[in-house]
Amino acid sequence: MKLIEPKELKKKLKDKENIQLIDIREPYEYEDGALCNENIPLDKMMTSTDRISIDKPVIIYCRTSRRSSSIIYMLEKKFNFKNLYCLVGGYSGYMEDGES
Repeated sequence: MKLIEPKELKKKLKDKENIQLIDIREPYEYEDGALCNENIPLDKMMTSTDRISIDKPVIIYCRTSRRSSSIIYMLEKKFNFKNLYCLVGGYSGYMEDGES
């Protein structure tokens, strides 16, 4: 499984790189703050693969990266995705990383 550190994601966002960022937290978690405009809750991911880009890096995150690493494993296994990245530490890790 490919991983991306919060610092690296911040650089990609700052540089406006062509990536897709998907928040898989529950809607109530997403409403408390998010890194992107795309929320596909974990329980909807396996039936929402049409919303996942296949031609650019896709970074998937949850609160701590536990749920995102599990769903990435399942998506890679079942649908053969090769472009998925798990945000190390998830949303919490991103927010705790003091550098902008």
